[in-house]
Amino acid sequence: MTSSPSPIERLKDVMARLRQPDGGCPWDVEQTFATIAPYTVEEAYEVADAIQRDDMRDLKEELGDLLFQVIFHARMAEEQGLFSFDDVAEAIADKLVRRHPHVFSDAGHRTSEQQTAAWEEIKAEERRGKEKHGVLDDVPVGLPALTRAVKLTKRAGRVGFDWPTADEVIAKLHEELDELREEIDARDQARIRDEMGDVLFVVANLARKLGVEPEDALRSSNAKFVRRFHHIEARLAESGRKPTDSTLHEMDALWNEARLADKAEAS
Repeated sequence: MTSSPSPIERLKDVMARLRQPDGGCPWDVEQTFATIAPYTVEEAYEVADAIQRDDMRDLKEELGDLLFQVIFHARMAEEQGLFSFDDVAEAIADKLVRRHPHVFSDAGHRTSEQQTAAWEEIKAEERRGKEKHGVLDDVPVGLPALTRAVKLTKRAGRVGFDWPTADEVIAKLHEELDELREEIDARDQARIRDEMGDVLFVVANLARKLGVEPEDALRSSNAKFVRRFHHIEARLAESGRKPTDSTLHEMDALWNEARLADKAEAS
């Protein structure tokens, strides 16, 4: 009696079948690394969203979707003779062992802080081995802009290019806001865009100094906005109206009503 394949082997077989030129799925067959990349990023966000909602059933499904993205990329690479899924798994296992000598060798016990410092040093050594000598060379360009800004400033901070405290960053933020105001008054759209970018970059740096993940903070604020706006819609619907039938003054009052309800629930 032959045993059933493991779940991961079954998934690899399903992916191979989907990619078969004859008998596979035409959409899957025509995809490339570049066309699939946006879906990979999207699925990672879906995982984060499920975690934020504390929806473990959804998390299981979203992790499967993300794993499928890994399998998809690995299958395309295998077809081109570049590497396989097993190579990917082996490489990450090797990396984890290499970056945890206190677990897999005789480096001795480390605190969380000591491990973080050692991890960064090992990563720096790996970058040197890849001939990426610049401090910022391997911060991925494809990251969400706020996340990349945090990583850029964190990396620069490790070599001393950093504000000593959050107060200096806040002062810089006020400076950038003043510059943005000047360009708004001048009505120079190109310069407004540049200065707006500078403001957002400083905000990301401030979040890092305060120990806040800006993407998480902004997702939370987005959810809060949606929740409070739903309150406005619900209250207006009680009188058979929509936001377009209301005024800014009335909607602002309902917004404050929702804000107070949030505060009462949190206390």
